[in-house]
Amino acid sequence: MARIETALRDLNRIDLLAGGDSSIHRLDPRAKVLVTLVYIITVVSFSRYEISGLIPFAIFPLAMVAVSGLPPEIVTRKLLLVLPFAALVGLFNPLFDREPLLALGSLAVSGGWVSFLSIILRAALTVGAALVLVAVTGFTGVCLALQRFGVPRAFVVQLLFLYRYIFVLGDEGIRMSRARELRSFAGRGMGLKAYGSLVGSLLLRTWDRAERIHMAMLSRGFRGEFHVRRECSFGRRELAFTAGWCLLFMLLRFVNVPHLIGVLVTGVFP
Repeated sequence: MARIETALRDLNRIDLLAGGDSSIHRLDPRAKVLVTLVYIITVVSFSRYEISGLIPFAIFPLAMVAVSGLPPEIVTRKLLLVLPFAALVGLFNPLFDREPLLALGSLAVSGGWVSFLSIILRAALTVGAALVLVAVTGFTGVCLALQRFGVPRAFVVQLLFLYRYIFVLGDEGIRMSRARELRSFAGRGMGLKAYGSLVGSLLLRTWDRAERIHMAMLSRGFRGEFHVRRECSFGRRELAFTAGWCLLFMLLRFVNVPHLIGVLVTGVFP
């Protein structure tokens, strides 16, 4: 439960980082969402055996972290939580795809291991970009951008409520787990049998609390409209930001920069 509490605290901190005042923070959310979407589509469009072509794409999340002044350890910590799930997805690749694809000296590397590393790398790049997007925009800003792109308001509002419900569920779960540990004696009541009633009580408590929060929002004038920390408009800076990054992504997609550098180096120093 301590891990869940730490994860929720980190997630909340990532959302609060959107209140920064860097040049990236001041951009219209639509520009950042559009660039991140193009970035993710470009990264996942590579073949399953591609590794070297993906490496230059790390420049986008790294540049965003550097320019916006985000603490790198927060993004790194969240990535470390997600990567085991990506590893689980490609876990059986080395077993089913044993055909040699590369040779590192005398060591033959099978296609399964190459595709496994490609999955890990693509997961790190796409999840890292998504975390940076939330950290420089805020989840409310992302939802606002989706609505202005034409996504139905009902879907966007449900998405925002689902995000907030995660915190309600986590808070209630941590509180109930702590109360259960304090009231148990000699480990009694800590077995799996108690989890059924605990989960049922958790859902009822979070349902009731979420309903009270919604009623409080309605009493304060909530009508499905989003309120962000700063008003933005899509101007020249956003246009330059979007066009520049998208052109770079297209260049990196069709030009394998590490391979090109290797060819040049081996040509100069044969």
